[in-house]
Amino acid sequence: MGYRYIGSKARIADEIIEYINESRYMEHGGFFIDAFSGTGVVAEKAASLGWQIHVNDMMASAVVMSEARLLSGQDAAFSNAGGYHSVIDLLNQLPGKKGFIWREYSPASARYQETERRYFTEGNAMRIDAIASTIHGWKKTGSITEKESVLLLSDLIRAVNDVANIAGTYGCFLSQWTAQANEPLRLSASVLKEAPAVYRVSNADVFQLESGANDVVYFDPPYTKRQYAAYYHILETIVRGDQPPVSGVSGLRPWKDKASVFCYKTKALRALAELILKQKARRVVLSYSDEGHIRLEDLVDLLKPHGTVALVGLKAIGRYRPNRAAVETSAEVNEYLVDFCRKQDKHEQTTNS
Repeated sequence: MGYRYIGSKARIADEIIEYINESRYMEHGGFFIDAFSGTGVVAEKAASLGWQIHVNDMMASAVVMSEARLLSGQDAAFSNAGGYHSVIDLLNQLPGKKGFIWREYSPASARYQETERRYFTEGNAMRIDAIASTIHGWKKTGSITEKESVLLLSDLIRAVNDVANIAGTYGCFLSQWTAQANEPLRLSASVLKEAPAVYRVSNADVFQLESGANDVVYFDPPYTKRQYAAYYHILETIVRGDQPPVSGVSGLRPWKDKASVFCYKTKALRALAELILKQKARRVVLSYSDEGHIRLEDLVDLLKPHGTVALVGLKAIGRYRPNRAAVETSAEVNEYLVDFCRKQDKHEQTTNS
C-alpha cells in the first residue's frame, strides 16, 4: 500500500521494529501501541512479528489507512457481495456523481463560488463522490462490515492520491494539471494478510490514550509546524462522508480543533515530556529527527529523573520529496529513537517479583 504522506516511516520501519524487538516488554497481554499511526507502516511491521497492535490517530483517515494494513482475507471476505475483487470491479464501474467533492474540489467549484479549485478533474471528482457515497451507503445498510468499509475507504484513498493535482499534500492544489491528475481514477485491490492480526483501533487525541505496564508505546509525533489536519483535509472528508463548511482558496474544512500542540515550537518540548511521562507503560519509544522543533538532548534531560533513557541514531534519509523540485533541493535528515524505560514503583516491583 503506497501513500504520499509527510513523515512516513516506510523507509526506516524495519530499523525501528528491529531495535524495539531486541528487548520488548509486551508479555502478559501487552500491546504495541502506535499512538500517531499515520499510514500504519510501523504497526504493520510489528504485527508481522505476531505482536498485538493498537493503532490510534486523531485523523480518521489515518486510522483507516492504518487498520487496512492489518486486515486479512478473513476480516474482509465480502461474502454478501460476491467477494473482494467483485466489489472493486463494481465500484470501478459506477457512473460519476455530482456530489460534494465535485462541487468543492474540481473546476466545477467556480460555478458555486469565486474560487476555482483544481484538486481533481471533474470526472475524477465525480468518481470519488460516487464511490465514497456507495461505500458509506453499504456500511449504513449493513451490506458490508465495518472492516470491509475500512478496506474499501483505504483503497479509495490510495486511488485519490494517485490522481490528486497536488505537490504532495492537500494544503493546496497546483495551478496546472499534471499528467497523473488527468488519468482516470481507478481502485485496485490491496494485498491482504493470510491470517488475522490481533488488534484494536481508536481515533482519539493522544493525551486521552491509556497504556498498561506491559505495553510498548511508540510515538511518532509531528516534528514541524505542518498541521496534518489541514494538510489532509480532503482525505478526512472522504473517510467521514460528511459535507463540512469549507473556506478559502484551499477549501479547508474546520480543523483548528485538531491542531497539534507538537507543531508549535514553544510548546513541543514540554508537551512531549508530559505525554511520555503520563504513560503507565514501562517502555516508551519516540521517533524524531534533527529537523524537528526540539533538541532531543533537552528531552532526554527532562526524562532522566524518571527512568533510563537512550538516544539511538538510526540513519540519514532524504527529506520528504513530493515533487521534482523538492527532489532537486532535498537534503538528508538524521532519524533518531528516544528509548525511555520508566522506573518501577514499589507496588510494581512487588507484583513482578
